[in-house]
Amino acid sequence: MPKTRNSQAQPGAAAASRGQGSFAVAIMAAGKGTRLKSRYPKVLHHVGGKSLLAHVVAAATRVCPAQDVYAIVGHDAERVKEAMAGSGIGFILQKEQRGTGHAVMVGEDILKQYEHVLVLTGDAPLISPLTIEKLRDFHLQQGAAMTLLSAVLERPYGYGRIIFRGKEREVESIVEEKSLSESQRGLKEINAGFYAFATKPLFENIHDLGTENKHHEYYLTDLAAILAKAGEKVVALQAAEPHEVLGCNTRRELAEVDAELRTKKCLQLMEDGATIYLPQTCVIDCEVTVGPDTVIEPFVHLLGATHIGSECRIRSFSVIINCEIGDGVLIRNGCVMDESRIGARAMLGPYTHLRAGCDIAEGAHMGNFVEGKKLKLGKGSKAQHLSYLGDAEVGESVNVGAGTITCNYDGFGKYPTVIGDGAFIGSDATLVAPVKVGKGAYVGAASCIIEDVPQDALAIGRGRQVNKEGWARQKREARAAGKKS
Repeated sequence: MPKTRNSQAQPGAAAASRGQGSFAVAIMAAGKGTRLKSRYPKVLHHVGGKSLLAHVVAAATRVCPAQDVYAIVGHDAERVKEAMAGSGIGFILQKEQRGTGHAVMVGEDILKQYEHVLVLTGDAPLISPLTIEKLRDFHLQQGAAMTLLSAVLERPYGYGRIIFRGKEREVESIVEEKSLSESQRGLKEINAGFYAFATKPLFENIHDLGTENKHHEYYLTDLAAILAKAGEKVVALQAAEPHEVLGCNTRRELAEVDAELRTKKCLQLMEDGATIYLPQTCVIDCEVTVGPDTVIEPFVHLLGATHIGSECRIRSFSVIINCEIGDGVLIRNGCVMDESRIGARAMLGPYTHLRAGCDIAEGAHMGNFVEGKKLKLGKGSKAQHLSYLGDAEVGESVNVGAGTITCNYDGFGKYPTVIGDGAFIGSDATLVAPVKVGKGAYVGAASCIIEDVPQDALAIGRGRQVNKEGWARQKREARAAGKKS
């Protein structure tokens, strides 16, 4: 996994090799997200199974190499960097959050080494690579100093409106909602908060920004008027899909965007050949893949980077997280599975629990209330009822009886249990690790096994049964006599 670069330490390190028309991407990710009422950075809140910032980074890195993408971080910056570790992007630190204009100012040393910069907002996860490409290409075609992405909204309340001049749709200024005149209030074309700049005029003029506003901050939107007055070309590209530019500023908006992403995912999976009954009841993350002719029943959760093969059936109320599932697998109701691999034609459940690190081989069965943790279950092996198999390596064609437990923890450390091919573990057996059961061996029901069992042996580890004739009758008679006296 590539290490995340700290771009403050090496600003523009590769810029010398970049030619005419080179682009950087700067993603605004420094905000606190006050309206979310959260102690976590705004851009780390999740929709569709990953953070707001991760969605924007994924779109940006489809357009530009990750080495040319920079997140401008501020509030809880280390947490944001940690969350994006491995993405390959760089970071620019905005120690004081003094507005969007200030965010670009602090990145000047890095960004000015490119010919152009795309500025994206880190809280708008619906933005697509295609829209970013269109913004980039339109900016180059127009030879503009600044290109804004705009959108026409039926209810533009709360957004800055774009004021145009002439028939060429050149931008004169952006007017914030509270500053609109009566004649401007009917305008529906809004500033979406995505920009392309030619870096030379950008940094020649950005320090002319002022803080004469309610929050005493430097607003990037004010550059439209500054550049226009300086005779630079400022234009706007209208987004084909206005909903792509919508940000997530409240919990309600997070929920709405999350629902949209998940609906889109279900539709895509069905178009690709999966059957999803009552998709509105399912929770399926953006990175999930499902093969054709797989059936997903209502109220299933498929989370993280889960990959499901073809011709599987996932029954209701199962929760599957970061798992790889082969073809023809049956997952019965109520299974919970995390960070595990399930081979082709295996059957699990109902109510099987796989904790991280399990590897269930082809044709294996795990049944009612069986729990595995770091379990390797061999081909064709079965553990059908009420068992716990932790830190265990179980060979092929093994039968694990109901109630079997591997005692893998002694209060200080974890120890392995190894069961050879073709072994038979009787019901209610207790295997105290570290212990090995040889190939073809039998363990008698209710045995406590504390020593290795040789191949093809029978191991019995329990107290000898003693029957005391008449004991129960005598007990009842004594009890009755005691009550009479």
